[in-house]
Amino acid sequence: MKWFDNTALTIVIIGAVNWLLVGIFRFDLVAFLFGNLSWLSRIIYTIVGICGLYLISLYGRMKDMTDVCS
Repeated sequence: MKWFDNTALTIVIIGAVNWLLVGIFRFDLVAFLFGNLSWLSRIIYTIVGICGLYLISLYGRMKDMTDVCS
């Protein structure tokens, strides 16, 4: 499951960089590459969102890891 965590984290980081570009430069890289709210860009936004929701579970798993290490 570690590969899935790493993949989800990578996708969320890419999404965060896209939001940084939107916030600073008003440039949406996903919309630029795949079209403004095209079906492909909506799938990418959905995948980033799902990965972000999945990573919420990382908080609980990190707590479990620190309990074992202590």
